Amino acid sequence: MGTFGQTLKPNHNTIMKSDIEIAREAKLKPIQEIAQSLNIPEKDFLPYGHYMGKISLDVLKEKQHGAGHLILVTAITPTKAGVGKTTVSIGLALGMNQIGKKAIVALREPSLGPVFGVKGGAAGGGYSQVLPMDKINLHFTGDFHAITSANNTISALVDNYAYRHRNDEDGLSKITWRRVLDVNDRSIRHIITGLGDGNGEVSETGFDITPASEIMAILCLAKDIDDLRRRIDNIVVGYKKDGSPFTVGDMKIGGAITVLLMDALQPNLVQTTENTPAFIHGGPFANIAHGCNSVIATKMAIHYGDYAITEAGFGADLGAEKFLDIVCRQNGLQPAATILVASAKSLKLHGGVKDADLSTENVEALKKGFTNLDQHVENMRKFGQSVVICINRFPTDTEAELEAIRLHCEELGVPFAVNNAFAEGGKGATELAQVVVDTIDKHPSKPLTFGYDLDSPVKEKIEALTREIYRADRVVYDKKAIKALKMIDELGYDKFPICIAKTQYSFSDDASLLGAPRDFEMHVNDIVVTTGAEMIVVIMGSIMRMPGLPKVPNAEKIDIVNGEIDGLS
Repeated sequence: MGTFGQTLKPNHNTIMKSDIEIAREAKLKPIQEIAQSLNIPEKDFLPYGHYMGKISLDVLKEKQHGAGHLILVTAITPTKAGVGKTTVSIGLALGMNQIGKKAIVALREPSLGPVFGVKGGAAGGGYSQVLPMDKINLHFTGDFHAITSANNTISALVDNYAYRHRNDEDGLSKITWRRVLDVNDRSIRHIITGLGDGNGEVSETGFDITPASEIMAILCLAKDIDDLRRRIDNIVVGYKKDGSPFTVGDMKIGGAITVLLMDALQPNLVQTTENTPAFIHGGPFANIAHGCNSVIATKMAIHYGDYAITEAGFGADLGAEKFLDIVCRQNGLQPAATILVASAKSLKLHGGVKDADLSTENVEALKKGFTNLDQHVENMRKFGQSVVICINRFPTDTEAELEAIRLHCEELGVPFAVNNAFAEGGKGATELAQVVVDTIDKHPSKPLTFGYDLDSPVKEKIEALTREIYRADRVVYDKKAIKALKMIDELGYDKFPICIAKTQYSFSDDASLLGAPRDFEMHVNDIVVTTGAEMIVVIMGSIMRMPGLPKVPNAEKIDIVNGEIDGLS
C-alpha cells in the first residue's frame, strides 16, 4: 500500500492542503498493478492510460472468486453541501485495508452537471479520494458520453420514424422519449423540435440531464450484455395511433443502441489515495433516478474483496430505500451492514440552525436534529439492517458536539464511530473500520424485509413508502398521475418496483420541511413507467429532471494553472 511523506500528515489543527494538491502528491501505482493485486486476468483488463482501466464482464463468469460482505453507505437528510458520504465510503475502504482487511469500494461516476454547477467534483476529498480525480470528474472513460449518445440516437430514430410514417396506420400519436445532456441547463427543459420545412414533425419535447436517462438506469441494472439488450428493446418511446405502446424493439434498433453501450457496460477500475482498488461505474441521481452505481460493479467488488463497500445517493429515504427495494430485490444482494453517515453540521441544520451559522458550536440545536437521524435509523431497521452511525468529522466540530452524538447513539443502541479519513487518510478511519467489522461479525443484518410487495397495486406501493419511510399521512394525486395509474394497470406494468423522484433535502416533497416532519401531505404530479429499467418513477413536488445552474456556478472556479487543472474539487 502506498504511503505519504511526513509533510502529508495533517490534523484538524493544521491547514489542509487542497484536494488537487493532495492528488498531485499521491504516489499512484500503474493501474495494471492494481488489477494484478485483485488477480484480474491480463486478458480481461483494458487499460485507459496509466491510471484507469476497464474490466471484462467475463470475470463474473469465473467461479474461483469468493463472496465478500456487502456494506451499504447511506446518510441522513443532507445539507446542500452534502454530509461527506463518498468521503466516508472511500475512507472506510482505506481503514479496512489499514486493519488488514481486503476491501474494495464501488461508487457512482460523477456527472458534469454538478461538477460545473453546484457541488463541484464527486470523487471524495482530502486524503480520502479516488484518483485520478480530475479525469474521473471530467470525461473519465467516456461512459456518460456513450449513454448520452445512445439516448439521443433513439430520439433521432424515433423522430425519423414518426416523420416517415406520419400518414401510415402504424404512425405515432405521441412520442414520450426525451433527449438528455450532461449539463445543468434550465433553458432546454422544454423545447420545440421539427421547425422548418422538411425538418420532421413539429412537436413539444425537452431535455433531462444524463443521470436521469432511462439508459443510465438500464446500464446500472443490467446483469450482462444480453440483459442490457433485452431492456433496451423493451423501452417504450411513444404510443401508436391505436394507443398501443411503441418500443425500441418495434423500430428494430436495439442492436445498434446496445453496440453504443458495449464498452460503457464494463466497470472502471481506479485507485484511492492509498492504492486501494475502486470500481467507479454508472451515475444515476437518487432524487430523480435510483441513485446507485452499477450492479455489475457491485458484484465485482463482492467477488474480489472480503468487504465490498457501495454507496446509495443522498439520504437513506431516497438512495438506500431504492438500493434495497430495487437493486437488492432484483439481484439477490444482501448488505451485511448499513453505515448511516451524519455530520454535526447536518444535525444542526435539522435542529434549526441557519446555513451561515453551522460552523458555530450549538449542542442544543444538534440535539434537536437527532429527530432526523432517529427516523433514518428506524427506517433502516425496518428493512432488517444492522446500522452503524458514522460522523464525518469537519474541522469546526467540537468535542462537546461529538460527545453529545456519541451519548445519543448509546441510547439508541447503535454502534458509533468518527471518520477522520478526510484529514488523516486510512489511519483516520480505522476506528470506523473496526466497528463495522465487529458489527458484521457479531450482529449482521437480518434477511431483507422490503418496503412493499411487488404484487400490490401501484397506489399501495406509493403509500407504503410515504407512510412508513417519509411519515406522511396522506398522498394527493394530480390528474396527470391518475391518468398514468390507469394506463399502468391497463398495460400490465403494475408489478414493477417504485422509484420516487422528490427533493433530497427533506423527508417530505417540500425542501423547507427539515428534521422529521409529521402530519403533512405529499403530492404526486406525474408517474412515468420506464419499461426498460423496469421501474415506475413517481414524481413528487417540484422536482426537476434537468437542474439549473446557481448564481455562481462552480465552473467559475475551474481553470488551468501552470498547465494543470485547478479548482475542480
